[in-house]
Amino acid sequence: MFNASTTQEAGNTIGSQFGANFDMFTKPLFKLKRFTIFQLDESKSRPLTLRIGYNRLPNGDKPPENRVLLDATPRYPLKAGVLLADRNRADLRWINGDFSWRYRNRLVVERTFGIYSYHFTPYVRGEAYYVSSAGKWSRTAEDIGFIFPIRKRAEIEGYYEHMNDTSKSPNQQTHGIGLVLSFYF
Repeated sequence: MFNASTTQEAGNTIGSQFGANFDMFTKPLFKLKRFTIFQLDESKSRPLTLRIGYNRLPNGDKPPENRVLLDATPRYPLKAGVLLADRNRADLRWINGDFSWRYRNRLVVERTFGIYSYHFTPYVRGEAYYVSSAGKWSRTAEDIGFIFPIRKRAEIEGYYEHMNDTSKSPNQQTHGIGLVLSFYF
């Protein structure tokens, strides 16, 4: 998987990242396949996904940040077609030549709905971050969003996010709206 993203604020780019990931999956679980039949992201039908990746975050005239990502995401089918995913991620980070790490735990609850032949997936997710440089759980993020397929191999995701960062005083509250375009080949 390859990724490229940018973050805009008031029309100005405030961050971007580029990278590649290698995903490994367990065999599909029949019950999960039933819940995810209309999903383009095939990993959602797998009870366990493992990922290793690398991201580079350019930082203007400063040295870039380099990250190695290690992920494990188990998925659990619940009642009424609801899918629960529990992503556990370690970010190994090199910023200005200094090493730090953070652990991120994200829970996602989603369900796919159909209206005639059209399907969409609303979700809620919450994520907590342990940051080694702060020595504590210092960030939380809560999202609500929808995933809409737009073609046989593309989908668009829109979401609202609230983030609370307690690593510095005073706490920093961030509210954002995100848009993700994904292609599946």
